[in-house]
Amino acid sequence: MGNRLLSALLASAALVATAGFAEAKTVIHVMHQGDPGWVKAYGDVATRFEAANPDVDIEMIYAPHDAYNEKFSAAVMAKQLPDIMELDAPFLANYVWSGYLQAVKPLIDKDLLDDMTDSNIAQGTYPIDKDLYAIGLTDSSVVLYGNKKYLEAIGARIPKSVDDAWTREEFEGYLEKLSKLEGVKWPIDTFRGYGIKTEWITYAYGPLLESAGCDLIDRKTWKASGTLDGEACVKALTMMQDWVKKGWVVPTSSGTNQFYAEGQPAALAMGGHWFYAEASAAMKDNIVVMPLPKIGDKGVSPNGTWIWGISATSENPEIAGKFLSFLLKDKEYREYAKTQSAYPGLKSFAAGSPLYAEGGPLAVAFEQASKTAIARPPHPAYPTITSAFMQAVDKIFNGGDAQEALTAAAKKIDEDIEDNAGYPPFDEQQ
Repeated sequence: MGNRLLSALLASAALVATAGFAEAKTVIHVMHQGDPGWVKAYGDVATRFEAANPDVDIEMIYAPHDAYNEKFSAAVMAKQLPDIMELDAPFLANYVWSGYLQAVKPLIDKDLLDDMTDSNIAQGTYPIDKDLYAIGLTDSSVVLYGNKKYLEAIGARIPKSVDDAWTREEFEGYLEKLSKLEGVKWPIDTFRGYGIKTEWITYAYGPLLESAGCDLIDRKTWKASGTLDGEACVKALTMMQDWVKKGWVVPTSSGTNQFYAEGQPAALAMGGHWFYAEASAAMKDNIVVMPLPKIGDKGVSPNGTWIWGISATSENPEIAGKFLSFLLKDKEYREYAKTQSAYPGLKSFAAGSPLYAEGGPLAVAFEQASKTAIARPPHPAYPTITSAFMQAVDKIFNGGDAQEALTAAAKKIDEDIEDNAGYPPFDEQQ
């Protein structure tokens, strides 16, 4: 009887101890987006981290790419911010200004911080205090993809470097010739099918307009009126509207890829670096990667992608930083990223990515990062800036008056900034 009682007491004590151990586990919530391949890659890293750190549970919270900001806003309203959040780089200034993020330098392994490219540092830095609030394995760019057979058929010059990019005259001349070439239904796919719920219009079209002397906002006075609706922007958007009117641009209704779709009906594509993986698999040696054209005196390309930050409300920032450091160093994660033609944001990842090395098929994309990349406006009003701009471009591409649409967009942006008293201390930067 005594032995039975002792056994029962020991078993009970073991249960209590086990329950206590379970309660002692630290849970780190990680909010992210991504297609199924990336989602699996993140989940696999979390499993490996948990195996190495049995006292930590990593809980992955998925939000669809197109609805990510809405889901994040809901978390803010519910006061349930995750410990780690993925965020689109141009929204960083808004997140930091709103108090959602904390500086990550003290929380991330120093060798990773030293490994960051200048462009990666730029996309994670808050312009007011110049501190780092987010980090990523990757950065991004947009290039001009070409169908080699079509380009050879019209005698097009193939640029080999950023300095050699097509001029506006060459670009429009080639679009004209391609429009008359047999087999070509549309000279260029600018991926209008991505719509205005993604960042695509601002991200990809903005640099062409900036090359033409336009900008979304004056980056010194932080006023949009007089800049976004100024002569340079009106002319640039009227130019792009003209491409649409001439039938040179794949329409929204034709989806998100007519470049390497069956029959390859689009001769050129203004696509992100990530587009290369699938396009090259389908087109083999018939794909050409070129820098974005120079619409004005200088070439401009975008940068900034989805990067990782640690919330200001996290109760376990050190463990969150430990997981992020683990993620960015994880070999299998990096190998998966390579298969997706991921654009390097860490020097060590660039060194191990033959696509981006000198002579590699995406070398020109990596060259753009150091020569022509310009970030989207790093301002807390960015959500309004991009929303207003994308709606204006959509109206213009659908036949609306460029001046009218851009004036309305500039007014909307300036009103948002005024409603927030200039987003201090940004109002003191002038």
